[in-house]
Amino acid sequence: MERTFIMIKPDGVQRKLVGEVVRRFEVKGFTLVGLKLMKVSKELAEKHYDVHKERPFFAGLIEFITSGPVVAMVWEGDGVVASARKIIGATNPLSAEPGTIRGDYGVTVGRNLIHGSDAIETAKNEINLWFQEEELVNWQPTLTPWLYE
Repeated sequence: MERTFIMIKPDGVQRKLVGEVVRRFEVKGFTLVGLKLMKVSKELAEKHYDVHKERPFFAGLIEFITSGPVVAMVWEGDGVVASARKIIGATNPLSAEPGTIRGDYGVTVGRNLIHGSDAIETAKNEINLWFQEEELVNWQPTLTPWLYE
C-alpha cells in the first residue's frame, strides 16, 4: 500500500482545522498510520525544505514552520499521494478549487495550511525524515474490503 506524508502547518493548527483535515482523509477511505503534534526544530525544517534553500523565501519559510506546533501524519491507501494532492488543492489558495482544503480554508500562499508529498519517492523521504519506523502502526481497517476489490 502506498503512503504519503501530510503536515498541518502552524496556521492550520492555530485555526483549529486539524479535525477537518483528518476527517477529509478518513472519509476518502485512507488509513492513518502515524500522527503526532510537534514543534518543528530549525534543523528538521531546513532538512524538509532543503530543495528551497537557495530561494529568497527560504528563511521566511523556516521561520514560519517553526513558529508554532504542526501535526505530522502518514496516510496509507491506493493512490494516496496523487489523491492527497487533489484533496489539498493548489499551492496558492486563490487558485485552489472549492471543495479542496486550501480552496475552502486558505487565504494566501504563505499561509496555505497544509503540506502534502508531491510524489511517491518524496513521500518515502519525508516519512523517514519525520517519523521513526516504530511510530508507524501497520493495521487494516475493517472497511478495507468495501474500498478495494
